Amino acid sequence: MARLPAGTPLASLLFLCVLSACRAAGSGGSNPTSAVVLPVSKDAAATQQYVTGFRQRTPLVPVQAVLDLAGATLWVDCDAGYVSSTYRRVPCGSKSCRLSRSVACATSCSGPPSPSCLNDTCGGFPGNTVTHVSTSGNIITDVLALPTTFRTAPGPLATAPAFLFTCGSTFLTEGLAAGTSGIASLSRARFALPTQLAATFRFSRRFALCLPPAGAAGVVVFGDAPYAFQPGFVLSNASLIYTPLLVNPVSTAGVSTKGDKSDEYFVGVTGIKVNGRAVPLNATLLAIDKQGVGGTKLSTVAPYTVLETSIHKAVTDAFAAETAMIPRAAPVAPFKLCYDGSKVGSTRVGPAVPTIELVLGSEAASWVVFGANSMVATKGGALCLGVVDGGKAPRTSVVIGGHMMEDNLLEFDLEASRLGFSSSLLFRQTNCNNFRLG
Repeated sequence: MARLPAGTPLASLLFLCVLSACRAAGSGGSNPTSAVVLPVSKDAAATQQYVTGFRQRTPLVPVQAVLDLAGATLWVDCDAGYVSSTYRRVPCGSKSCRLSRSVACATSCSGPPSPSCLNDTCGGFPGNTVTHVSTSGNIITDVLALPTTFRTAPGPLATAPAFLFTCGSTFLTEGLAAGTSGIASLSRARFALPTQLAATFRFSRRFALCLPPAGAAGVVVFGDAPYAFQPGFVLSNASLIYTPLLVNPVSTAGVSTKGDKSDEYFVGVTGIKVNGRAVPLNATLLAIDKQGVGGTKLSTVAPYTVLETSIHKAVTDAFAAETAMIPRAAPVAPFKLCYDGSKVGSTRVGPAVPTIELVLGSEAASWVVFGANSMVATKGGALCLGVVDGGKAPRTSVVIGGHMMEDNLLEFDLEASRLGFSSSLLFRQTNCNNFRLG
């Protein structure tokens, strides 16, 4: 399959598929359940990606994939020995194909039939959101099995007999964490995991995300389950702070058609505070314009929070002013503001530094970020403010990265179109590693 740069028009892709003979190429679950889970770990290597695992195919085999809050579907590498007796093509023109919003159809594969070589098969465009490379691939279905328990005695697997996903190519896994063979989409798209699992198992279209730091365990919980943590603590919905999930009117995917909306999760940040003081910002950058530019989104593939240049300067200047008494250290890429880590105190919620608040519509909905989520320890002993300069004209002005979300429970309620967040679980003397289900 050919590599496709980000932002490639779909009409050009279809023509390209014809020229290159693009190898073209929901049903009920077997175990009724109120919730299923995905375990999460953080790649301690340079990628800093969040990795999950599940079982797929017949016979079932373990598969690892990078978690992503973007993307249209789960995709896995079908070139590297995908063997299963239960995979089925999604025919061109079928209801599932139409719901996937695909207008591509595989018709010119002359090799032996396999998941990546099928005809009259709905075509998708799996993308690597780390390297921003996309390709063409068949949309097929196969068995998917997920755990129903977490951190307790192993329980039965919940099985989706015909889970829809897209076949990717081996080259598409470049840049992903070692041992992974695809990307698991948690977006709001029709065939991303949250909506497809809800339709399969008939539970609420809602999931909770609890990202761990390196060396610990985290979880994604789909459906209706209590947010229970050791030691004996249950996080109720009433204790979460909620803010609306916004829809960007223009797709942010690498491949899209005109008129598509973004499947990513945007929130309405209206201001930023450091140590309780408002940071002067160009407020127009915080709004999404008619071209889909600006605003704030959440991303699990961005390891650190990325800020448009003027916002980055304003935040780092304000933070530096509030920490003038702490000895500085030389900057450590990609960070601009670093301190002598031995001179920074420690608290239950991380390094003793000023808070950063993301004001979400109103003062009451501020997401307060403490030192554990704002500061990054480097190998040389420096402690750096974990925000990155995203340039003067990024597509999105503020990208809340994975580090800022760690050990916070985030509830994505797709039915109510709202995001619930706990702020740091460390304040409650627990963390994502202590989550329990079953």
